[in-house]
Amino acid sequence: MNSAQEIWQTALGEIQLQVSKPNYQTWFKDTEGLAFDGDLFLVGVPNAFVAEYLEKSQRSLIEKVLIGLVNRGVSARFRITWAEDNFHSASGEAQHLPALYGFNPRYTFGSFVVGSGNRMAHAAAQAATRPSAESRYNPLFIYAAPGLGKTHLLQAIGQQALQNNLKPVYVSGEQFTNDFIEALRERRTDEFRAKYRSADLLMVDDIHFIAGKEATEESFFHTFNDLHNAGRQIVITSDRHPKAMPQLHERLRSRFEWGLAVDIQPPDFETRHAILQTKAGEAGAQVSPDVLDLMARELKQNIRELEGSLNRIIAYARLLRAQITPELANKALKDVAGGPRELPAPQGWLDGVLGVVASSYTLTPDDLLGRGRSSEVAEARQVAMYLMRRHGGMSLSDIGRALGGRGASTVSHACEKISGDLQNSHLLRRRVEDIKKQLS
Repeated sequence: MNSAQEIWQTALGEIQLQVSKPNYQTWFKDTEGLAFDGDLFLVGVPNAFVAEYLEKSQRSLIEKVLIGLVNRGVSARFRITWAEDNFHSASGEAQHLPALYGFNPRYTFGSFVVGSGNRMAHAAAQAATRPSAESRYNPLFIYAAPGLGKTHLLQAIGQQALQNNLKPVYVSGEQFTNDFIEALRERRTDEFRAKYRSADLLMVDDIHFIAGKEATEESFFHTFNDLHNAGRQIVITSDRHPKAMPQLHERLRSRFEWGLAVDIQPPDFETRHAILQTKAGEAGAQVSPDVLDLMARELKQNIRELEGSLNRIIAYARLLRAQITPELANKALKDVAGGPRELPAPQGWLDGVLGVVASSYTLTPDDLLGRGRSSEVAEARQVAMYLMRRHGGMSLSDIGRALGGRGASTVSHACEKISGDLQNSHLLRRRVEDIKKQLS
Protein backbone atom coordinates (compact mmCIF):
# COMPACT_ATOMS: atom_id res chain seq x y z
CA MET A 1 0.00 0.00 0.00
CA ASN A 2 2.30 2.75 -1.31
CA SER A 3 0.27 5.13 -3.45
CA ALA A 4 -1.91 7.93 -2.13
CA GLN A 5 -4.89 6.41 -3.92
CA GLU A 6 -4.44 3.05 -2.18
CA ILE A 7 -3.87 4.62 1.23
CA TRP A 8 -6.94 6.82 0.88
CA GLN A 9 -9.18 3.99 -0.23
CA THR A 10 -8.16 2.06 2.87
CA ALA A 11 -8.67 5.17 5.00
CA LEU A 12 -12.16 5.63 3.58
CA GLY A 13 -13.01 2.11 4.66
CA GLU A 14 -12.01 3.01 8.22
CA ILE A 15 -13.81 6.35 8.13
CA GLN A 16 -17.01 4.74 6.83
CA LEU A 17 -17.17 2.73 10.05
CA GLN A 18 -16.84 5.84 12.22
CA VAL A 19 -19.32 8.26 10.65
CA SER A 20 -22.98 7.97 9.73
CA LYS A 21 -23.97 6.85 6.24
CA PRO A 22 -25.46 10.27 5.25
CA ASN A 23 -22.32 11.98 6.57
CA TYR A 24 -20.08 9.68 4.55
CA GLN A 25 -22.15 10.05 1.37
CA THR A 26 -22.18 13.84 1.65
CA TRP A 27 -18.59 14.59 2.62
CA PHE A 28 -16.34 11.64 1.81
CA LYS A 29 -17.81 9.72 -1.14
CA ASP A 30 -16.34 11.90 -3.91
CA THR A 31 -12.92 12.46 -2.37
CA GLU A 32 -9.65 10.95 -3.57
CA GLY A 33 -6.05 10.56 -2.47
CA LEU A 34 -3.87 12.80 -4.60
CA ALA A 35 -0.37 12.69 -3.13
CA PHE A 36 1.61 11.63 -0.08
CA ASP A 37 5.24 12.48 0.72
CA GLY A 38 5.51 10.77 4.09
CA ASP A 39 4.50 13.80 6.15
CA LEU A 40 1.78 15.54 4.14
CA PHE A 41 -1.28 13.88 2.61
CA LEU A 42 -3.25 15.69 -0.10
CA VAL A 43 -6.93 14.87 -0.37
CA GLY A 44 -8.84 15.85 -3.51
CA VAL A 45 -12.34 17.22 -2.90
CA PRO A 46 -15.06 18.26 -5.37
CA ASN A 47 -15.69 21.81 -4.15
CA ALA A 48 -14.81 24.48 -1.58
CA PHE A 49 -17.78 23.60 0.61
CA VAL A 50 -16.50 20.05 1.17
CA ALA A 51 -12.96 21.33 1.69
CA GLU A 52 -14.15 23.75 4.37
CA TYR A 53 -16.21 21.14 6.19
CA LEU A 54 -13.45 18.52 6.21
CA GLU A 55 -10.89 21.11 7.31
CA LYS A 56 -13.03 22.35 10.21
CA SER A 57 -14.91 19.26 11.34
CA GLN A 58 -13.19 16.07 10.16
CA ARG A 59 -9.48 16.84 9.90
CA SER A 60 -8.60 15.28 13.26
CA LEU A 61 -10.44 12.06 12.36
CA ILE A 62 -8.79 11.92 8.94
CA GLU A 63 -5.31 12.45 10.37
CA LYS A 64 -5.93 9.87 13.11
CA VAL A 65 -6.91 7.25 10.53
CA LEU A 66 -3.96 8.09 8.27
CA ILE A 67 -1.51 7.93 11.17
CA GLY A 68 -2.86 4.50 12.06
CA LEU A 69 -2.31 3.30 8.49
CA VAL A 70 1.21 4.63 7.86
CA ASN A 71 2.52 4.50 11.46
CA ARG A 72 3.90 8.05 11.49
CA GLY A 73 2.73 11.62 11.96
CA VAL A 74 0.72 12.91 9.00
CA SER A 75 -0.85 16.29 8.23
CA ALA A 76 -3.86 16.32 5.90
CA ARG A 77 -4.44 19.00 3.29
CA PHE A 78 -7.38 19.45 0.95
CA ARG A 79 -7.43 20.57 -2.66
CA ILE A 80 -10.39 21.21 -4.93
CA THR A 81 -9.94 18.83 -7.84
CA TRP A 82 -11.00 21.28 -10.54
CA ALA A 83 -7.84 23.22 -9.66
CA GLU A 84 -5.84 20.33 -11.14
CA ASP A 85 -6.65 21.20 -14.77
CA ASN A 86 -3.19 22.66 -15.28
CA PHE A 87 -1.52 19.32 -14.55
CA HIS A 88 -2.80 17.44 -17.59
CA SER A 89 0.69 16.92 -18.98
CA ALA A 90 1.92 15.22 -15.82
CA SER A 91 1.31 11.72 -14.58
CA GLY A 92 1.25 9.96 -11.23
CA GLU A 93 1.40 11.55 -7.79
CA ALA A 94 4.31 13.81 -8.77
CA GLN A 95 1.86 16.03 -10.65
CA HIS A 96 0.28 17.04 -7.33
CA LEU A 97 3.51 17.87 -5.50
CA PRO A 98 3.24 21.66 -6.04
CA ALA A 99 -0.21 21.71 -4.43
CA LEU A 100 0.97 19.42 -1.63
CA TYR A 101 3.61 21.98 -0.66
CA GLY A 102 1.35 25.00 -1.07
CA PHE A 103 2.61 26.17 -4.47
CA ASN A 104 0.58 27.62 -7.32
CA PRO A 105 1.68 25.55 -10.36
CA ARG A 106 1.47 28.66 -12.52
CA TYR A 107 4.21 30.40 -10.52
CA THR A 108 7.27 28.94 -12.23
CA PHE A 109 10.45 30.42 -13.67
CA GLY A 110 9.07 29.68 -17.12
CA SER A 111 6.03 31.90 -16.59
CA PHE A 112 8.00 34.75 -14.97
CA VAL A 113 8.50 37.64 -17.41
CA VAL A 114 12.02 39.04 -16.98
CA GLY A 115 12.72 42.73 -17.49
CA SER A 116 15.20 45.36 -16.44
CA GLY A 117 13.52 45.89 -13.07
CA ASN A 118 13.58 42.25 -11.94
CA ARG A 119 16.51 40.70 -13.83
CA MET A 120 18.83 40.64 -10.83
CA ALA A 121 16.20 39.14 -8.52
CA HIS A 122 15.31 36.51 -11.14
CA ALA A 123 18.96 35.48 -11.59
CA ALA A 124 19.52 35.31 -7.83
CA ALA A 125 16.36 33.23 -7.39
CA GLN A 126 17.54 30.73 -9.99
CA ALA A 127 20.96 30.57 -8.35
CA ALA A 128 19.33 29.85 -4.98
CA THR A 129 18.06 26.53 -6.34
CA ARG A 130 21.61 25.28 -6.99
CA PRO A 131 23.97 23.82 -4.37
CA SER A 132 26.67 26.35 -5.26
CA ALA A 133 24.43 29.11 -3.85
CA GLU A 134 25.00 28.02 -0.25
CA SER A 135 27.80 30.49 0.51
CA ARG A 136 26.99 33.27 -1.96
CA TYR A 137 23.25 33.71 -1.69
CA ASN A 138 22.28 32.40 1.72
CA PRO A 139 20.04 33.89 2.80
CA LEU A 140 18.52 35.40 -0.32
CA PHE A 141 16.40 38.39 0.69
CA ILE A 142 14.03 39.73 -2.01
CA TYR A 143 12.24 42.98 -1.25
CA ALA A 144 9.80 45.07 -3.27
CA ALA A 145 6.51 46.90 -3.11
CA PRO A 146 3.37 44.71 -3.28
CA GLY A 147 2.40 43.24 -6.63
CA LEU A 148 5.83 43.12 -8.29
CA GLY A 149 6.45 39.37 -8.31
CA LYS A 150 8.11 38.44 -5.01
CA THR A 151 5.71 35.57 -4.31
CA HIS A 152 5.98 34.34 -7.90
CA LEU A 153 9.77 34.06 -7.60
CA LEU A 154 9.56 32.46 -4.17
CA GLN A 155 7.19 29.76 -5.39
CA ALA A 156 9.25 29.23 -8.55
CA ILE A 157 12.26 28.50 -6.33
CA GLY A 158 10.25 25.98 -4.35
CA GLN A 159 8.92 24.19 -7.41
CA GLN A 160 12.41 23.98 -8.89
CA ALA A 161 13.60 22.53 -5.58
CA LEU A 162 10.94 19.82 -5.86
CA GLN A 163 12.24 18.92 -9.31
CA ASN A 164 15.73 18.69 -7.77
CA ASN A 165 14.38 16.19 -5.19
CA LEU A 166 14.75 18.65 -2.31
CA LYS A 167 12.24 19.13 0.50
CA PRO A 168 11.04 22.74 0.62
CA VAL A 169 9.02 24.41 3.36
CA TYR A 170 7.06 27.43 2.13
CA VAL A 171 5.12 29.66 4.53
CA SER A 172 4.13 33.26 5.03
CA GLY A 173 5.39 35.21 8.01
CA GLU A 174 1.85 35.09 9.36
CA GLN A 175 1.63 31.31 9.00
CA PHE A 176 4.98 30.82 10.73
CA THR A 177 3.69 32.95 13.61
CA ASN A 178 0.40 31.05 13.80
CA ASP A 179 2.17 27.68 13.67
CA PHE A 180 4.45 28.75 16.51
CA ILE A 181 1.57 29.98 18.68
CA GLU A 182 -0.41 26.80 18.05
CA ALA A 183 2.63 24.65 18.88
CA LEU A 184 3.03 26.46 22.20
CA ARG A 185 -0.66 26.19 23.03
CA GLU A 186 -0.87 22.50 22.22
CA ARG A 187 2.61 21.65 23.54
CA ARG A 188 3.85 20.43 20.19
CA THR A 189 7.04 22.47 19.94
CA ASP A 190 9.03 19.35 19.02
CA GLU A 191 6.82 18.86 15.96
CA PHE A 192 7.17 22.55 15.11
CA ARG A 193 10.96 22.37 15.22
CA ALA A 194 11.00 19.16 13.20
CA LYS A 195 8.81 20.68 10.49
CA TYR A 196 10.94 23.77 9.94
CA ARG A 197 14.43 22.49 10.74
CA SER A 198 14.24 19.39 8.57
CA ALA A 199 13.74 21.48 5.41
CA ASP A 200 16.31 21.44 2.62
CA LEU A 201 14.99 24.86 1.63
CA LEU A 202 13.06 27.30 3.83
CA MET A 203 11.06 30.05 2.13
CA VAL A 204 9.22 32.71 4.11
CA ASP A 205 6.99 35.24 2.34
CA ASP A 206 6.39 38.65 3.98
CA ILE A 207 8.88 38.14 6.81
CA HIS A 208 8.12 41.67 8.07
CA PHE A 209 4.99 40.20 9.69
CA ILE A 210 7.09 38.74 12.53
CA ALA A 211 8.82 42.06 13.33
CA GLY A 212 8.05 43.13 16.90
CA LYS A 213 6.73 39.69 17.91
CA GLU A 214 9.50 38.80 20.34
CA ALA A 215 8.75 35.11 20.93
CA THR A 216 8.21 34.46 17.21
CA GLU A 217 11.41 36.31 16.35
CA GLU A 218 13.28 34.22 18.91
CA SER A 219 11.94 31.01 17.38
CA PHE A 220 12.79 32.11 13.85
CA PHE A 221 16.27 33.16 14.98
CA HIS A 222 17.05 29.63 16.18
CA THR A 223 15.43 28.07 13.10
CA PHE A 224 17.52 30.33 10.87
CA ASN A 225 20.74 29.45 12.71
CA ASP A 226 20.13 25.70 12.56
CA LEU A 227 19.42 25.72 8.85
CA HIS A 228 22.19 28.15 7.93
CA ASN A 229 24.78 26.24 9.94
CA ALA A 230 23.69 23.05 8.18
CA GLY A 231 24.15 24.68 4.77
CA ARG A 232 20.42 24.70 4.00
CA GLN A 233 19.14 27.44 1.70
CA ILE A 234 16.92 30.20 3.14
CA VAL A 235 14.93 32.60 0.95
CA ILE A 236 12.95 35.49 2.43
CA THR A 237 10.73 38.18 0.94
CA SER A 238 9.50 41.46 2.36
CA ASP A 239 8.03 44.76 1.27
CA ARG A 240 11.12 46.58 2.57
CA HIS A 241 14.88 46.21 3.08
CA PRO A 242 15.97 44.73 6.44
CA LYS A 243 17.36 48.13 7.46
CA ALA A 244 13.87 49.61 7.04
CA MET A 245 12.33 47.30 9.68
CA PRO A 246 13.00 49.14 12.99
CA GLN A 247 10.92 46.68 15.04
CA LEU A 248 13.03 43.72 13.88
CA HIS A 249 15.64 42.59 16.40
CA GLU A 250 19.16 43.58 15.40
CA ARG A 251 20.50 40.03 15.43
CA LEU A 252 17.87 38.94 12.89
CA ARG A 253 18.37 42.04 10.76
CA SER A 254 22.11 41.38 10.55
CA ARG A 255 21.52 37.76 9.53
CA PHE A 256 19.12 38.80 6.78
CA GLU A 257 21.99 40.85 5.35
CA TRP A 258 24.54 38.01 5.43
CA GLY A 259 23.79 36.80 1.93
CA LEU A 260 22.24 38.86 -0.86
CA ALA A 261 19.49 41.46 -0.56
CA VAL A 262 18.00 42.33 -3.95
CA ASP A 263 15.02 44.47 -4.87
CA ILE A 264 12.44 44.40 -7.67
CA GLN A 265 11.56 47.64 -9.40
CA PRO A 266 8.27 48.44 -11.16
CA PRO A 267 8.26 47.03 -14.70
CA ASP A 268 9.18 49.25 -17.63
CA PHE A 269 6.96 49.60 -20.71
CA GLU A 270 8.44 46.62 -22.57
CA THR A 271 8.11 44.36 -19.56
CA ARG A 272 4.53 45.49 -18.92
CA HIS A 273 3.68 44.76 -22.54
CA ALA A 274 5.25 41.29 -22.35
CA ILE A 275 3.41 40.53 -19.11
CA LEU A 276 0.08 41.52 -20.60
CA GLN A 277 0.73 39.40 -23.68
CA THR A 278 1.55 36.40 -21.49
CA LYS A 279 -1.52 36.85 -19.27
CA ALA A 280 -3.83 37.30 -22.26
CA GLY A 281 -2.54 34.03 -23.67
CA GLU A 282 -3.14 32.27 -20.35
CA ALA A 283 -6.71 33.61 -20.32
CA GLY A 284 -7.32 32.40 -23.89
CA ALA A 285 -8.22 35.92 -25.05
CA GLN A 286 -7.37 37.52 -28.37
CA VAL A 287 -5.98 40.95 -27.52
CA SER A 288 -4.40 43.00 -30.30
CA PRO A 289 -0.97 44.66 -29.86
CA ASP A 290 -2.49 48.17 -29.96
CA VAL A 291 -4.70 47.31 -26.98
CA LEU A 292 -1.69 45.91 -25.12
CA ASP A 293 0.22 49.11 -25.95
CA LEU A 294 -2.61 51.20 -24.53
CA MET A 295 -2.69 49.22 -21.30
CA ALA A 296 1.09 49.18 -20.91
CA ARG A 297 1.17 52.96 -21.25
CA GLU A 298 -1.68 53.63 -18.83
CA LEU A 299 -0.90 51.09 -16.07
CA LYS A 300 2.52 51.54 -14.52
CA GLN A 301 2.34 50.61 -10.85
CA ASN A 302 2.58 46.86 -10.51
CA ILE A 303 1.90 43.49 -12.09
CA ARG A 304 -1.19 42.89 -9.98
CA GLU A 305 -2.75 46.06 -11.38
CA LEU A 306 -1.88 44.96 -14.92
CA GLU A 307 -3.42 41.54 -14.52
CA GLY A 308 -6.50 42.84 -12.72
CA SER A 309 -7.15 45.45 -15.39
CA LEU A 310 -6.65 42.94 -18.19
CA ASN A 311 -9.10 40.56 -16.53
CA ARG A 312 -11.57 43.41 -16.23
CA ILE A 313 -11.30 44.32 -19.90
CA ILE A 314 -11.73 40.68 -20.94
CA ALA A 315 -14.76 40.28 -18.66
CA TYR A 316 -16.15 43.62 -19.88
CA ALA A 317 -15.89 42.47 -23.50
CA ARG A 318 -17.44 39.08 -22.78
CA LEU A 319 -20.27 40.61 -20.81
CA LEU A 320 -21.12 42.87 -23.75
CA ARG A 321 -20.29 40.14 -26.30
CA ALA A 322 -17.96 42.59 -27.99
CA GLN A 323 -14.44 42.44 -29.43
CA ILE A 324 -11.60 43.91 -27.42
CA THR A 325 -10.87 47.11 -29.31
CA PRO A 326 -8.76 50.10 -28.19
CA GLU A 327 -11.99 52.03 -27.67
CA LEU A 328 -13.50 49.36 -25.44
CA ALA A 329 -10.22 48.96 -23.51
CA ASN A 330 -9.87 52.71 -23.08
CA LYS A 331 -13.40 52.96 -21.70
CA ALA A 332 -12.81 50.06 -19.32
CA LEU A 333 -9.51 51.56 -18.14
CA LYS A 334 -11.21 54.86 -17.37
CA ASP A 335 -13.74 52.93 -15.32
CA VAL A 336 -10.90 51.29 -13.39
CA ALA A 337 -9.46 54.68 -12.54
CA GLY A 338 -12.80 56.02 -11.43
CA GLY A 339 -14.16 52.92 -9.72
CA PRO A 340 -16.17 49.94 -10.94
CA ARG A 341 -18.24 50.61 -14.05
CA GLU A 342 -21.94 50.77 -13.37
CA LEU A 343 -23.34 48.51 -16.06
CA PRO A 344 -26.79 46.94 -16.06
CA ALA A 345 -26.11 43.22 -15.73
CA PRO A 346 -28.11 40.65 -17.73
CA GLN A 347 -30.79 38.94 -15.62
CA GLY A 348 -29.44 35.51 -16.58
CA TRP A 349 -26.06 36.41 -15.13
CA LEU A 350 -27.67 37.68 -11.92
CA ASP A 351 -29.66 34.46 -11.58
CA GLY A 352 -26.47 32.51 -12.17
CA VAL A 353 -24.61 34.31 -9.39
CA LEU A 354 -27.47 33.83 -6.95
CA GLY A 355 -27.84 30.17 -7.87
CA VAL A 356 -24.15 29.25 -7.63
CA VAL A 357 -23.57 31.19 -4.39
CA ALA A 358 -26.69 29.74 -2.78
CA SER A 359 -25.69 26.21 -3.82
CA SER A 360 -22.20 26.68 -2.36
CA TYR A 361 -23.77 27.45 1.02
CA THR A 362 -26.51 24.79 0.62
CA LEU A 363 -29.12 27.54 0.53
CA THR A 364 -31.67 28.67 -2.05
CA PRO A 365 -31.67 31.94 -4.01
CA ASP A 366 -34.76 32.95 -2.04
CA ASP A 367 -32.68 32.74 1.15
CA LEU A 368 -30.32 35.37 -0.30
CA LEU A 369 -33.18 37.59 -1.41
CA GLY A 370 -35.01 37.28 1.90
CA ARG A 371 -34.43 38.88 5.30
CA GLY A 372 -32.74 35.97 7.06
CA ARG A 373 -29.83 37.10 9.25
CA SER A 374 -28.11 33.88 10.25
CA SER A 375 -24.33 34.04 9.86
CA GLU A 376 -24.38 31.59 6.93
CA VAL A 377 -27.13 33.43 5.03
CA ALA A 378 -25.52 36.81 5.72
CA GLU A 379 -22.12 35.68 4.43
CA ALA A 380 -23.62 34.09 1.32
CA ARG A 381 -25.57 37.27 0.56
CA GLN A 382 -22.43 39.39 1.04
CA VAL A 383 -20.41 37.12 -1.25
CA ALA A 384 -23.07 37.52 -3.95
CA MET A 385 -22.92 41.30 -3.56
CA TYR A 386 -19.12 41.23 -3.73
CA LEU A 387 -19.12 39.18 -6.95
CA MET A 388 -21.74 41.39 -8.57
CA ARG A 389 -19.71 44.48 -7.73
CA ARG A 390 -16.13 43.33 -8.34
CA HIS A 391 -16.68 40.88 -11.18
CA GLY A 392 -19.93 42.06 -12.71
CA GLY A 393 -19.31 45.82 -12.65
CA MET A 394 -22.77 46.56 -11.23
CA SER A 395 -23.61 49.73 -9.34
CA LEU A 396 -24.31 49.63 -5.63
CA SER A 397 -27.91 50.61 -6.17
CA ASP A 398 -28.48 47.97 -8.86
CA ILE A 399 -27.01 45.28 -6.60
CA GLY A 400 -29.25 46.41 -3.77
CA ARG A 401 -32.31 46.15 -5.97
CA ALA A 402 -31.22 42.71 -7.25
CA LEU A 403 -30.79 41.45 -3.66
CA GLY A 404 -34.28 42.23 -2.41
CA GLY A 405 -34.25 46.03 -2.24
CA ARG A 406 -31.25 46.70 0.00
CA GLY A 407 -29.60 50.08 0.29
CA ALA A 408 -26.35 51.10 -1.41
CA SER A 409 -24.61 51.56 1.96
CA THR A 410 -25.46 47.96 2.90
CA VAL A 411 -23.97 46.71 -0.36
CA SER A 412 -20.84 48.85 0.07
CA HIS A 413 -20.31 47.51 3.59
CA ALA A 414 -20.78 43.92 2.36
CA CYS A 415 -18.21 44.35 -0.43
CA GLU A 416 -15.66 45.88 1.94
CA LYS A 417 -16.21 43.14 4.52
CA ILE A 418 -15.77 40.28 2.05
CA SER A 419 -12.74 41.98 0.51
CA GLY A 420 -11.14 42.13 3.96
CA ASP A 421 -12.18 38.60 4.93
CA LEU A 422 -10.64 37.22 1.74
CA GLN A 423 -7.26 38.45 2.95
CA ASN A 424 -7.56 36.54 6.22
CA SER A 425 -9.54 33.37 5.47
CA HIS A 426 -8.14 30.77 3.10
CA LEU A 427 -11.40 28.84 3.41
CA LEU A 428 -13.41 31.82 2.16
CA ARG A 429 -10.89 32.38 -0.64
CA ARG A 430 -11.30 28.78 -1.74
CA ARG A 431 -15.08 29.07 -1.68
CA VAL A 432 -15.10 32.30 -3.72
CA GLU A 433 -12.62 30.86 -6.24
CA ASP A 434 -14.84 27.80 -6.58
CA ILE A 435 -17.86 30.02 -7.21
CA LYS A 436 -15.98 32.12 -9.77
CA LYS A 437 -14.81 28.97 -11.54
CA GLN A 438 -18.39 27.74 -11.84
CA LEU A 439 -19.59 31.12 -13.08
CA SER A 440 -16.92 31.22 -15.77
